[in-house]
Amino acid sequence: MIVLDASVLIAHFDATDAHHDAADQELLEIAEQPLGCSPLTLAEVLAGPARSGRLETVHRAIEELEVVEIPLPPGAATRLARLRAETGLRLPDCCVLLAAQVGEAQFLLTFDDRLRREAQRLGF
Repeated sequence: MIVLDASVLIAHFDATDAHHDAADQELLEIAEQPLGCSPLTLAEVLAGPARSGRLETVHRAIEELEVVEIPLPPGAATRLARLRAETGLRLPDCCVLLAAQVGEAQFLLTFDDRLRREAQRLGF
């Protein structure tokens, strides 16, 4: 399982994003791997398209990429609080880390340097 941060999917769906080409390349390279996201990450990705009337289009594209939603487990609030305290990351980034833990991810893909450092420190 590879867990995706919102930055990757947002860049993939927005040709004007500075990371668009890198996102496309990364997703091509991992196309055969199972992909997952936290519910909060998916909501972040879908918020812009919802505002612009493209929600269904982007939702279908996420399904075509076969990105699965990794549900928050029981006790998620406590686990997220610990991750926030340990890492100093914002809660949405902690949701990405929790999804990686719950989904037993081998890898976490993000364009956020702080999240990347913490993911590596945690073994992703």
